[in-house]
Amino acid sequence: MSDVIRLLPDSVANQIAAGEVIQRPASVVKELVENAIDAGATSVQIIIRDAGRTLVQVIDNGCGMSDTDARMAFERHATSKISQAADLFALHTMGFRGEALASIAAVARIDLRTMKQGETVGTRLIINGSRVESQEPEACTPGSNLMVKNLFFNVPARRKFLKKDSVELANIMREFERLVLVNPTVEFSLVSNDTTLHHLMKGSLKQRIVELFGKSLDKQLIPVETDTSIVRISGFVGLPQNARKRNALQYFFVNGRNMRHPYFHKAVMQCYDRLIGPDEHPTYFINFEVDPSTIDVNIHPTKHEIKFEDENAVWQILMAAVKESLGRFNAMPGIDFDSTDTPEIPFFNPDSSATHDVELDPHYNPFAGTEEVAAPAFRPASAGGASFRSRDALRAAGSDWDRLMEEFNSATSSPVAPVVSGSRLNDVEPASPVEPTDDAGIFDSQETDSEMRRSCIQLKNRYILSPARSGLMIIDQHRAHVRILFDRYLEMAENHSFVSQRIMFPEVVTLSPAQNAVLSVLLDEVTALGFDLSFLGDNAWSLSGAPSVLVDINPVDTLLRIIEDEIEGGEKPAATIRRRIALSMARAAAVRPGRTLSEEEMEKIISDLFKLSSPNYTPDGRLVVNILTMEELSRMFV
Repeated sequence: MSDVIRLLPDSVANQIAAGEVIQRPASVVKELVENAIDAGATSVQIIIRDAGRTLVQVIDNGCGMSDTDARMAFERHATSKISQAADLFALHTMGFRGEALASIAAVARIDLRTMKQGETVGTRLIINGSRVESQEPEACTPGSNLMVKNLFFNVPARRKFLKKDSVELANIMREFERLVLVNPTVEFSLVSNDTTLHHLMKGSLKQRIVELFGKSLDKQLIPVETDTSIVRISGFVGLPQNARKRNALQYFFVNGRNMRHPYFHKAVMQCYDRLIGPDEHPTYFINFEVDPSTIDVNIHPTKHEIKFEDENAVWQILMAAVKESLGRFNAMPGIDFDSTDTPEIPFFNPDSSATHDVELDPHYNPFAGTEEVAAPAFRPASAGGASFRSRDALRAAGSDWDRLMEEFNSATSSPVAPVVSGSRLNDVEPASPVEPTDDAGIFDSQETDSEMRRSCIQLKNRYILSPARSGLMIIDQHRAHVRILFDRYLEMAENHSFVSQRIMFPEVVTLSPAQNAVLSVLLDEVTALGFDLSFLGDNAWSLSGAPSVLVDINPVDTLLRIIEDEIEGGEKPAATIRRRIALSMARAAAVRPGRTLSEEEMEKIISDLFKLSSPNYTPDGRLVVNILTMEELSRMFV
């Protein structure tokens, strides 16, 4: 039998590696900029065309490369950052694996011009899908100028699944934000389709934050500073009153590298316990400086996940530092005593005669027998002179108790209207009943009659329990309401029947650069839904109107959710985004898990849910209704 195991060609191995390292154009920007920083660049220019599909160009004034180094840089596992395994625990550079340039060259066309500092002639290298086409001497400026053209041209499946340009550009801008924040001493510029989006001069971290996210943050940040033998922590945290429900700016850096760390995020959140609401999030920009030998960055290809050796100790130091800053800058909320409509408390004057607004009973005897009621010896003057009752009188007044209970029971046993006036669940008239499809599902249409829904029980303020013919019906209240609202909003969007309601006091919505780029593309769609927006400049928008269906719902939060959902899962340019926007609005307006519902509200949800043609699943495929059959119940008690 012949051997079947063989080595893969380098071009194939590089394309496999590119699947992990180069996920989208933003990944190319990240790898090239980090290489420029490692080369000692003090000025980096990024040029984007068609959200990185056509061109990603990075120009820097770093040390440059010789002709041999330029050729070797695109070989897999070729790097100048490390030379032995021990160097992994003393890293001072962003890159170290030697995979990025080889992976990029495997899925794009490369045009590199580079020259070392102090030399007069550089080199130009052209690579097409891992194949070197030419390398010639060329006069160029010191540093490197690397162009990545037609990304994924030889991997059609990868190129096909790229998102629309607005989404890919938003991801590039998010990566750009992380890179410029961690390198405030480097000058950066970002140009997209011949339009300069950012030109950031070198400066301090706070100057970079204000320049990137707006001047409003200048007075909202307080410094954090502590230095120990384990870690040095510096940066800024936001004041509690400026916490956001969405769109919070939260960044961790370690040794000049971006990182995500849920454990440290929890430490910061605990510092704001009882200072902000449970659904609010503070802003923070926190930098850790530690001994490189105490962290491991070689966990994930993106190098965003980092493991600390003394994680618990760093957690406690971080908590202490943030709490100290919040206390030192009086970030604790003050007590606001409202003096409006408060009763006036007179000063005590022993010389004045006391008057009481009561009428004493002269016939009251506290030492009378048990036949008299030991009641207080006064009655209010406003009682019209009515005397106090004896125990016999009270007993006589209570003789009609049975009759009163009968009247109460007869009143409460009358049928209750299934709709509560003013309830948020009834803001929009339910859609006309739709005949269920013939598709088999977990829900049988025969189980929807009113006889089976005579009673509803809410479990843990999250699930609705109701009897069904085949057993016990369990409904997730949030998902059910999302399903109902989604169908309504989608129908309204298709019929252009959304009505905009004016906001008495327009709100200013400040977005990040990435969110602003997406909203600019979505403006026509969100306007058709009833949002009235005006651009104010500097990534700020004025919200003057919102869809009338969003009763008791913050329109700013809904708008931000639409933008974030579009960034996370934007569709192809030719596809409609109405379903995604309708789903975003439904998620924002639906009843939340944990909210107590009345029996009328639960019945309203069940009634509206089973009028739909597809009640069993949410638009994104999550289960809404489940049936616990009688057979399953019986097996529980065997």
